[in-house]
This record gives sequence, structure tokens and C-alpha cells, in this order.
Amino acid sequence: MEHTFKKTLTIISLLIVFNIFLISGCSEAVKTLDKGIKGPQIIVNPGTVRLGVAKMKGTKIVFSGSGFQPGDSVFIKLLNVPVNGKKTDLSIAAADVEKNGTFTAEVGILTKVSDFLRASLGTNEKNETIVIITNPPMPAGAYTARAVSMISDKKAECILNVKGPSVIDRLKDWLGVKLGKIVKK
Repeated sequence: MEHTFKKTLTIISLLIVFNIFLISGCSEAVKTLDKGIKGPQIIVNPGTVRLGVAKMKGTKIVFSGSGFQPGDSVFIKLLNVPVNGKKTDLSIAAADVEKNGTFTAEVGILTKVSDFLRASLGTNEKNETIVIITNPPMPAGAYTARAVSMISDKKAECILNVKGPSVIDRLKDWLGVKLGKIVKK
């Protein structure tokens, strides 16, 4: 009877953990460009990101803009990010402007790992890509993202909210460490 109780308790625990992971996948509403604005504009989806390793790796961060010169290139910078006691601007994405004056720029995995998490990528003995944590992540806060045109003087800004890892994120990262997908040094 004791064995059956332990088995039942284990199944219930796994179901609770599974449901927590399922619920934690909910996201905020997707922002869209305002077609009424004729000048340059930029938005970011999602507007808030979390600094959990597993969460950040799986989050697709996409900047979209309009009102830029067709054929131009746009660089996205995150302004005034604290790095080693100084505030600096981080280049986090780039895109070519389409014929209709719009662009879409996705933040790459290397940028998310190196700039947001302040970690590095490596491989384990199974030759799988892992995240190697050597420093604390960037501080949480509301950061200004600026799109800067290379040919014209057009610029646009939006806010990207960066939050610390949630309890669920910490649980996922703990599991990632146990599975060898995340290494803390």
C-alpha cells in the first residue's frame, strides 16, 4: 500500500509541475505598428522579456518598424545598459528596410546569451549546445531601444522591459543544470 501511495504522489507531483510549465507559457498581447503614423516608428514583441536562461533562449524577440527609407539598413541599439559599472549602448539587431519602408529585426541567440544573460555558448560531451554562465545577467529594468537608419537621419525608439527570472524560470534553469544543458562556473 505504501508503494501505491508513493507512486500516486509522484504522478500528482509530475502533473502539478507539468501544469505550472504549461501556464508559464502564457504571453502578453502582440503589439502592431500604428498605420496612422507617417514618420519612423518601432515596436518590440514581446515588450517584456525575462532573464531566465531557458526562458531567454526560447523567447523570440522581434523589432518591427515603419517609416524608414526603402533600401536603407537599420540598426537596433539598447541604450544605457550597465556593463562593468559604466552605461553603454548595445547593438542587438539589424535589418534591411523593405520597399514599403518597413523592417523586421530578430535578436539572435548569441546576442540573447552574451548581452542579456552575459553568458557564453559551448558544447557538452554529447556535442549539444549549452549555456555557460560566468556572470550575472544584465540588470532588470526598462531599456530604450533605438532604431537608427544608416543612410538617412531617421530614428525611432520604444521600450523593452527586462525582468528577472520568475520562480518557474528558476525551476526550469535548475532542471537545465541537472540535465547538463546549463553550466554554472
